[in-house]
Amino acid sequence: MKQTILRVDPTRCTARGLCAELLPEMITLDVWGYPIIAGMGVPNSLLGHARRAVAACPTLALSLSYEEISQSTQRRPEPPRPPAPQPPPQPRSRR
Repeated sequence: MKQTILRVDPTRCTARGLCAELLPEMITLDVWGYPIIAGMGVPNSLLGHARRAVAACPTLALSLSYEEISQSTQRRPEPPRPPAPQPPPQPRSRR
């Protein structure tokens, strides 16, 4: 059975949140604003919305892939981990 899978590349994502606005049925945001994708595959009823979210991502961090998945090996994937927050820059000392 083929399924459409929605993925996020956390190295490209800048946590703008547009994807969660366009596809709230499948995407929520963590405390830093990075997307967490729910579920294993994109239902046919949401495929158009998923394509729109992928096309609208300003950093091209979202993608759709089509994968062959057997019924016996289906499991819920781990949500992607967002990059660690960076500490604020230290002020330079004047000498």
